[in-house]
Amino acid sequence: MCNLGGENMKKRKLLSLVMAVTLTVTSFVGCGKKSEESSSDTPILDGMDKTPITLTFFNCDLNEDWDFTDDVAKKITELTGVTLEITHPVAGDTQAIPLMIASGEYPDLIYAKGDTGKLIDAGAIIKLDDMIEEKGDNLKALYGDQLDRLRASADDPSIYTVGTYGVSAEVYEPGGTLQIQHDVLKELGYPEINTIYDYEEAIKAYIEANPTTEDGQERIGLSLMASDWRWLITTGNIASAALGIPDDGQFKVDDETGETTYKFTLPEIKEYFQWLNHMNDIGLLDPESFTQKEDTYKAKISSGRVVGLSDAAWDYSDAEKTLLSEGKAGSTYARLPVTVSEEYKDQSLKNYGFGGGWGIAISESCENKERAFEFLDWMASDEAQVLLNWGIEGEHYTINEDGKREMLPEVQEQKNTDPDFSKKTGIGAYVYPFPQRGVGAVDSTGNSYTTTTIENVIANYNDAQKETLAGYGINDFTEMFPSSEELGISKHGQVWQYTIPSDSDIAIIQQKCDDYIQQAVTQAILGKPEDFDKSWDEIQATLKSYGVDSLNEQMTNLTKERLELWN
Repeated sequence: MCNLGGENMKKRKLLSLVMAVTLTVTSFVGCGKKSEESSSDTPILDGMDKTPITLTFFNCDLNEDWDFTDDVAKKITELTGVTLEITHPVAGDTQAIPLMIASGEYPDLIYAKGDTGKLIDAGAIIKLDDMIEEKGDNLKALYGDQLDRLRASADDPSIYTVGTYGVSAEVYEPGGTLQIQHDVLKELGYPEINTIYDYEEAIKAYIEANPTTEDGQERIGLSLMASDWRWLITTGNIASAALGIPDDGQFKVDDETGETTYKFTLPEIKEYFQWLNHMNDIGLLDPESFTQKEDTYKAKISSGRVVGLSDAAWDYSDAEKTLLSEGKAGSTYARLPVTVSEEYKDQSLKNYGFGGGWGIAISESCENKERAFEFLDWMASDEAQVLLNWGIEGEHYTINEDGKREMLPEVQEQKNTDPDFSKKTGIGAYVYPFPQRGVGAVDSTGNSYTTTTIENVIANYNDAQKETLAGYGINDFTEMFPSSEELGISKHGQVWQYTIPSDSDIAIIQQKCDDYIQQAVTQAILGKPEDFDKSWDEIQATLKSYGVDSLNEQMTNLTKERLELWN
């Protein structure tokens, strides 16, 4: 499975799988060849071979092939000689890596997420330990004492991948469990909204006073994007977040004992879903929440009709940019630390540390392994980190009189309002899943490697955000949330980044449980309130029959192994 922990992709029919095999094999035949136009005697500059070469790169997370032709990509090629041919899962689902293994044809670089273990067992990717030791100065500098978190497992402490998430993981832009339009907060006089019931009352009061938008469209109380794998993001993840449970995908972890529990078996999670059932019953939940497609969902948000959201910011950011480009800042969203009750602490500012586990691997069949590794090591360099995050000096950013990097005003405006900013410029497009210093890390000059600093965040608040901050008497939105220091740093990282052993039945059991939960909980939410308790009892019994106890036991063992490996 391309992403075990958080994303439940659609199943495909046999015809689709056959086509995927064909297309995948076709894509990877002859990969990693030097450019026919290049000369074999191109000099090695600065200790790095810059002979023009194309490396094929399979990115499990993409839903389209990516043209390596933007400004940042061109600069990467200029500095390294490397052009990336970036492909995505043709089938778009959990079969991508198994099909690749079955074909025996691999790209040069592979980002497989939770399926990395399958590639290791198939002998499809190489160990990087020796190359890191011999020529991985940039990688060693970037990871420092976190290098051991790259190791595969206690049984196989080799390093097969590098990259994915930042070594530093400060949070300056809280996600929040639930979001509400800034206009709502303004009209209601900036009320305290701490629980889901406070949140409900705010939505209800605003819609009663403003049943339609200025152009006559009926307002929607709370809308979810829950018709596909994002059910787990907009419904499942928010349910545990509202209970103050850190983001471990489908699990709750005791960071001291390692006990790991499939979260949908927790008695306390029932209250959140029962509240959604209530919201549906009183007409405040969008009736299309569990059937609408992404385009419809984002169109609703872009229209300004949707008062409340239950989603990750990255999932609706494009729609917010559209609102900003149309001068509708008040219809964008404040992210709030909303929980089921005040006994729980919102975990939005939780520091999970460097996750390790997932990353980019070099395939055994890559004909230019040394070049591939040199490229990954260069991507960890200071030169690359600045380029990937900031773009090109003079074109995208400048150095001010205080010696600080700052985006050119017109570039910053484009970044704030254009949904295709990264695709057009390349800025931010190649940070993930490559090695990255991460938010909060600074270079020798005191400059942040990333554009995400608390100063930049504050400087780029829109007018509605500034009004909301003033209304609550705070300087930035992190002040509304429990602090990172209060929440502590995760000792195990995050469960959804685990590499699952291919000889276990963890993936099979979890997939069965996830598929069932999405269908069964949806039905319970849409059912009659008087039937909810019975439906919940049936859900628990069915999970038992699917082997959830075995799933918990095996995941607990993996967590304990990771705690031992990392600590």
